Amino acid sequence: MIYENFASAQSFFLWSTFVIALIMGAVVNKTNFCTMGAVSDWVNMGDTGRLRAWVLAIAVGVLGVMALEAAGLVNVTNTFPPYRQTSLPWLEYVLGGVLFGIGMTLASGCGNKMLIRIGGGNLKSIMVVLVIGLIAYYMINPFPGSDKTLYSVLFYSWTNPTAVALSTNQDLGAMLFSDNVATGRMVMGGVIGVLLLAWVFKSADFRTSFDNILGGLVVGLVVLAAWYVTSNITVNAGGDVLSLQSYVQDWDFYSPAGAVRPADAAPLAAQSFTFINPMGQSLGYAASGFDRTLLTFGIMALAGVIAGSLLWSLVSRSFRIEWFASGRDFVNHLIGAILMGFGGVLAMGCTIGQGVTGFSTLALGSILTFIAIVVGSAVTMKVQYFLMMREG
Repeated sequence: MIYENFASAQSFFLWSTFVIALIMGAVVNKTNFCTMGAVSDWVNMGDTGRLRAWVLAIAVGVLGVMALEAAGLVNVTNTFPPYRQTSLPWLEYVLGGVLFGIGMTLASGCGNKMLIRIGGGNLKSIMVVLVIGLIAYYMINPFPGSDKTLYSVLFYSWTNPTAVALSTNQDLGAMLFSDNVATGRMVMGGVIGVLLLAWVFKSADFRTSFDNILGGLVVGLVVLAAWYVTSNITVNAGGDVLSLQSYVQDWDFYSPAGAVRPADAAPLAAQSFTFINPMGQSLGYAASGFDRTLLTFGIMALAGVIAGSLLWSLVSRSFRIEWFASGRDFVNHLIGAILMGFGGVLAMGCTIGQGVTGFSTLALGSILTFIAIVVGSAVTMKVQYFLMMREG
């Protein structure tokens, strides 16, 4: 996809993101695809249907990335965020994942589920998203009149020193097959993807569940679609075919007079769906008076998911306004939102951002985060059940 000018390329980059996200929002609402619900069904009822849907999305992502990367059709190494970075801040992945898992349980859903619920009329989720966005924004951006962020004040001094510097990228293919990384990625992607699919479809109940299969399949495919689109949009700059990120990095050399330069080149790299950092980006975008130089993939993804969910809610006549049931309900959602904001940025993603998008790259950090989220959520549910029994 080669465009003759940057403005057209960026427009397609943003609007294609919106359309793909709209499909995700509609299907996730329709099928009740929910990662927190998946853990809850498994822990509380022994039902693995929605857990298998989540793992199906991961398997589709892993196998799809393996095939597309082998064909040279996607770039999942130099991405935003950098899932395959050579630094492995394992403590941040684990701590962030556990905090996120606890938070999504208290708030009754992950970041993606909050967006789905907003589209369905749930006003509680608006509060949760605003709080997540505020925390996420200041985890990355400095406080007004300061060079300090929440991350630098609360975490950097004791989490960053534990990061392990690797001699390769942190994806399993590169780590285990350093002499032939391309082959290693194909082998690991194929083996892990097939094993995940085998576990998913081992269940006869799952094989007959249309919604679970549809939800997992579509979530995996939209993650792949975003990887493909963002990896292949280029600009013909006087005979030089450049990625959007490269074009912006050399803006003064290539851009015509009067062109509007994006505020940052990093969010124009190859990427796919994640929802916590984009909530912070969206808050910054709104606070700027909707400065178009701050418009990113993540902001369009959030808008698309909400719009898709709203569309399905209207079509299915399931739209209804919902508010907090009690003061306790409000406090639980507030605490959950705060923990998801901290955890999602520390772990560099959420149940979709790390659990599907990051996992599709086979990055070790993404796999650690996925496990930590599940453990954090499952333990919180057990504690909640214990406390409920004591009160009863």
